Amino acid sequence: MRIDLHTHSTASDGTDTPAELVLGAAAAGLDVIALTDHDTTRGYAEAIAALPAGLTLVTGAELSCRVDGIGLHMLAYLFDPDEPELARERELVRDDRVPRARGMVAKLQELGVPVTWEQVARIAGDGSVGRPHVAEAMVELGVVGSVSDAFVPEWLADGGRAYAGKHELDPFDAIRLVKAAGGVTVFAHPLAVKRGRVVPETVIAELASAGLDGIEVDHTDHDAPTRARLRGLAAELGLLTTGSSDYHGGRKAVRLGECTTDPEIYGEITRRATGAFPVPGAGGTGR
Repeated sequence: MRIDLHTHSTASDGTDTPAELVLGAAAAGLDVIALTDHDTTRGYAEAIAALPAGLTLVTGAELSCRVDGIGLHMLAYLFDPDEPELARERELVRDDRVPRARGMVAKLQELGVPVTWEQVARIAGDGSVGRPHVAEAMVELGVVGSVSDAFVPEWLADGGRAYAGKHELDPFDAIRLVKAAGGVTVFAHPLAVKRGRVVPETVIAELASAGLDGIEVDHTDHDAPTRARLRGLAAELGLLTTGSSDYHGGRKAVRLGECTTDPEIYGEITRRATGAFPVPGAGGTGR
């Protein structure tokens, strides 16, 4: 089995629609794909309607969190999307994305970058607007060569010159809320230092004690020594280890299935979840 547990669609900051995403996953030879858009479940219905036979969909989300001034992302799998407290928190984060993006546009304009809110809104479309949309506007203007090049201290990285904050969950609250909704939590790319500051291992240990289920180890932002270090930490803390592409379509140079999760780990995630269940493909063609 080939299992990719971290992908994004146009419901947040990917470039593939949910339908295109699942069809692309099948074409890439995947058996299981998780849809984990940022702070939203809006892509579920379209993905399920288009789900081809032979591909299983894991519903999820990537939750925006912050602890001790450091941003981090929490992958949540197979939770009840209608659980009211978690739904309310996701809505608070989503609602704050627009003023945050406007704030980044204003800072870029102060720095002499002629980006406009209309340009960013066009790029975001119906998705939850985020930094990648602002970064793509900068690419269009020729300010940076790629979306990744915008995520540096000079521009949009945490604490960067054009960075603006938004409402974010405390990760300990995120674990509690996801658990209450019957879901499973995995800390996304925990040592991706190229993205900015990362939490110390002591915080990962505290999250494990609070009920964190796993950490994402095999990720393109983790080199081989980092992956080995994370595997040792996971063994010490009793955490599951996952792998995934963090696919964003054409916005990042990462292929579906570039990193994958062991089938036994996937089985354990599904055993722990009570809020929702993986959806087997029935040969749908909805778009």
